[in-house]
Amino acid sequence: MTTPAVTTRVNGVEVSHAWIARRRWSYAALLYTILVFFAIMFMGPLLMAALSSLKADPLEYPPRLAFEEVAPRNWAAAWSLGAQGSGNPWNGGLVAGRSVSYSASYLIPDGVLASGANPEILAVNIPRLRPGAGALALGNFVYAADYAKIEDLKLVKTEAARLKDGKSAQRVVYEWKVVYPQDAKNADDPSKPAPRIDRTPMTLEAPRGYLFESSTLSPSRLENVQAATTEFPYSYPKIQSFINAVPGFANYAFRNYFRIFDEARSQTTGQALFMRWILNTFLLVIVVTISTLIFASMAGYAMARLEFFGKAALFLLVLFVMTVPNQVLFISNYLVLRDLGLLNSFIGVWLVLPFIGAGQVFFMKQFFETLPKELEEAAKIDGATPFQTFWKVILPLATPALGALTILTAQGTWNQYFWALIVLTSPQDNFTLPIGLNSFNRLYGPAGDYGLILAGAIVSAIPVIILFSVFQRYFVASAATSGGKE
Repeated sequence: MTTPAVTTRVNGVEVSHAWIARRRWSYAALLYTILVFFAIMFMGPLLMAALSSLKADPLEYPPRLAFEEVAPRNWAAAWSLGAQGSGNPWNGGLVAGRSVSYSASYLIPDGVLASGANPEILAVNIPRLRPGAGALALGNFVYAADYAKIEDLKLVKTEAARLKDGKSAQRVVYEWKVVYPQDAKNADDPSKPAPRIDRTPMTLEAPRGYLFESSTLSPSRLENVQAATTEFPYSYPKIQSFINAVPGFANYAFRNYFRIFDEARSQTTGQALFMRWILNTFLLVIVVTISTLIFASMAGYAMARLEFFGKAALFLLVLFVMTVPNQVLFISNYLVLRDLGLLNSFIGVWLVLPFIGAGQVFFMKQFFETLPKELEEAAKIDGATPFQTFWKVILPLATPALGALTILTAQGTWNQYFWALIVLTSPQDNFTLPIGLNSFNRLYGPAGDYGLILAGAIVSAIPVIILFSVFQRYFVASAATSGGKE
């Protein structure tokens, strides 16, 4: 005996409850798909920038999602190399008395070696290179070439192999050690102990026709690529370059993030600039946000509840000010700040942001108008002054609006570029983070060193993401309660 299906009528049509459930799930799936699409559209560039900031070559084309810096094999190798070089597998480095073992394998196609000839020895070098590509990379750096040496370079294995096209070849494996002698002298002052080497660049130069296969740690760059010819139908990089041969896990996977704190330094004080820019921006955000919350809430409450002469005209003026672009006031504000001696100061940036925005006043006014007047009448009966009513009764109820205003003000101030660029011109120690990132772009961009620029941009986005995560419930609550009056 079968159980009859439970049905109902929808728009005059008899349908089953199972059909209604399927329709609901279909609508939910459609909505979810739309949300995922927009999430990818808006978050996709940020995620790609985050991935590219990890790459040694963020300009590679076509871009890869699976690359050397995210390969677990290289993570393990970087960890081991850091432990060998300094006993620190996280940050790596090379200290006196330590040595690091390396190996690399190459494929030699048939015909490259003369009949009966032995494979040639690989050329391994530690070049003298300054870290970074921009003019901000200043200071007295420890060059690995002054201390580290390549020792025990030898051919350890030869065996038959196959190329990717199936043709026969010979695989050769080389081994060597990167050694920091125990008795090494300080190159700058022999009376001092030999320094720790944070960065050890290394290059491998293979003989002509040798096809690179693998190494202990994947190379950072493949250089001097030889194009295929009729006589030799394989393209191959003649030089394999390592930015840091003893990186440690963190310095390998997040190299560019270490660089933004280490390389950019002040020409006058030698202080790390990136951390100074972050602190400057935090200071500006705190001052602007606090002043905005205090004065915008007071002005908004006065315009929403208090009666005074010219209130309507003042409200119209606020609306008019909201329509005036800041760029229109550029010359006049600049001249005022110049005459007051406030250029290259945070007070100058604070005053032109502006000190209190018309939009913030309007926002708080609209929120206060949604609160019932009975609250203020009850406070007045109890003998509270207007200021006591505002401070003890109304302001605690404005938490959702203040939270939303905190998000909007802090985010806008953190990303403030135009006025900060005009007011803060020198020295670099006074820059805020957006202006500092602009200097990164000018100094490192022409050299194609965009990994450092992207890393700086990702770091600058993190505080805004955290801010929104903390205050989002107030933002949602503000939107929910500002829809109308009780």
